[in-house]
Amino acid sequence: MPREPALDVFDRLVGWARANSLLLDALGALVLAALAGLFSAADSVGGGTFAGFVGLAMCLPLAVRRRFPEVSGALVAFFGLLQVLAPSPSFGNVAVLVAVYSLAAYARRWASLGGLALGLFGAPLCSLRFFGTSGVASVVVAAMFIGVMVLASWALGSLRRASRQNELALVERARLLEVERENESRLAATAERQRIAREMHDVVAHSLSVIIAQADGGRYAAGADPAVAVRVLETISGTGRQALSDMRNLLGVLRQGPGDERAPQPDARMIPDLVEQVRASGLEVDTEVVGRARDLPPAIGLAAYRIVQESLTNVLKHAGPRARTHVVVRWDDDALRLGVEDDGRGAAAMLQPSPGGQGLVGMAERARLHGGSVASGPRPGGGFTVRATLPYSS
Repeated sequence: MPREPALDVFDRLVGWARANSLLLDALGALVLAALAGLFSAADSVGGGTFAGFVGLAMCLPLAVRRRFPEVSGALVAFFGLLQVLAPSPSFGNVAVLVAVYSLAAYARRWASLGGLALGLFGAPLCSLRFFGTSGVASVVVAAMFIGVMVLASWALGSLRRASRQNELALVERARLLEVERENESRLAATAERQRIAREMHDVVAHSLSVIIAQADGGRYAAGADPAVAVRVLETISGTGRQALSDMRNLLGVLRQGPGDERAPQPDARMIPDLVEQVRASGLEVDTEVVGRARDLPPAIGLAAYRIVQESLTNVLKHAGPRARTHVVVRWDDDALRLGVEDDGRGAAAMLQPSPGGQGLVGMAERARLHGGSVASGPRPGGGFTVRATLPYSS
């Protein structure tokens, strides 16, 4: 189904934000530093200059919180502890929560736990320093409030770390699946070439042996019995035609490229298993089968399987981690019709052929080999669709 325009705009904004994360962090750090300076200038307690300096020093390291999270967190922690010398708390304390979040999300594990420990240590320290004269209850409440804020920031950062690791795992799994498929295709191609070489040897050696023997016999029989010579020529003609047909079939297999023929070969009945395998990699896929399945010639069944496999591989590579995919297998009276469509953002990338791969051109050539066709292109509102028609007989 078509994607909502709001979701499309949101995805574009997320993509732009990820591509310009350093710029956004720098702008955020400058905004926080400016606010810290304004609040310090308006401080009526005194010592606003020192508090303003500490606030600026705490906020500015946030510009590199994703690029160098350990360095940024260390600077924020140092100046955060230094503010106990100020007469009043600084607005720059907001940077502490951001730094704790950044350490949990982007830094190594030891730095993440260290930032949490320093944040929890700073909670009672700041409470005693700035609320010690207000009574024990005020100190306890302030320390608990600051500690809860630190824990919440660290928890949010840990959730972000888990989300990033999950995305990276999905991308790596898709890459490994592609490498595995290429390796299997390469091994299958080697075995298939050996089989074809044996078959070609049988075709050529047997047919030429028959033709040579018949030609020699016909040469001697032509003078004595012309009728025998006619029968010999008919045998030579039939043998030559059969050999030519076998050669064309073998050469047609060779032209299909590596990995197109396997033993045993998958067919259209195995498409649901293929969908389950892709679903296990994290892609959201649903299948719709219409009509009663029937037995297909092995080559046509293999073509149907490969078309769906290549389409789902393109979705894994280009559509994005949140893409939803719909696979339709329709057994009509005259042909098998396949449909693979997604609502991802990889339409432009899927139009470009992958280096060393067949891609959309390969799917179209495979369908035309059996008298069918493939239509593909972007969907209105986002996403990509592939539709194939394969007659039951070539």
